[in-house]
Amino acid sequence: MFCTWVWRTQEEPPFPTYDRPTRLARDIQERSPTKEHTVANRAAHETKTVLITGASSGIGEATARELASRGHQVMLGARRTERLKMIVEDIRAAGGVADSRELDVTNLESVHAFAQAAQHAYGRIDVLVNNAGVMPLSPMHELHIAEWNQMIDVNLRGTLHGIAAVLPTMLAQGAGHVVNVASTSAHRVDPTAAVYCATKFAVRALSEGLRQESREIRVTVVSPGFTSTELTHRGGSTAAQAAARAASEVLAIPASSIAQAIGYAISQPADVDVNELVVRPTVQG
Repeated sequence: MFCTWVWRTQEEPPFPTYDRPTRLARDIQERSPTKEHTVANRAAHETKTVLITGASSGIGEATARELASRGHQVMLGARRTERLKMIVEDIRAAGGVADSRELDVTNLESVHAFAQAAQHAYGRIDVLVNNAGVMPLSPMHELHIAEWNQMIDVNLRGTLHGIAAVLPTMLAQGAGHVVNVASTSAHRVDPTAAVYCATKFAVRALSEGLRQESREIRVTVVSPGFTSTELTHRGGSTAAQAAARAASEVLAIPASSIAQAIGYAISQPADVDVNELVVRPTVQG
């Protein structure tokens, strides 16, 4: 075997050249708030107004309780209003600030009304936690088409509706934070979870697009592994859901673990954007 070596001179660079360091520095300067703006942001937004979708149970409920305990003002949204009222009462009894509103994330008008209620109650919107989701697992050949559409509507379209409802306000404020709850299923695909994984892959993709477009809005994707929630209790194939519940009973971490990760992300200084957190049980493969 013979190898031919091609020597290039300095006059013949192997690749097109351009001033990457200068361009990068200029981009960072354009994207970064001024020092004065950053300091003001840190002081003014220590207590934040946080909107949480899917807040009647699981990660949403745990996040509401966790963030309220840290001194933030939380607005809870979900369809189960009686459950929301109980959570709000608990938070208030513990000294926190909370309110709730009925919310259907598949309905854009409902999501806009939810955001407007928070704006009216607290005067601003600092954080949106897009948490609402469904996971009716089933093999593709069983053709649970209505449930496929439900996952698209809740997991993906609901996330987009949340962003659409808060983005204009955040841009007008010059600051804001969108936290999208995805899943470790946004990083791998498993049998019976194809459509669920597809929606969560999409949530990661749109989150990254929003992040790249943003100069003042922070974007975080949180991807939980097995977590104690109600996701495996509704719909899907009986066998697939039973298998998921059995695995969850062995592996799952509490929803409060994910809530603490969300709390960490939003607690960072205004010039720090925690883009992605993957939180798995230690024993999960």
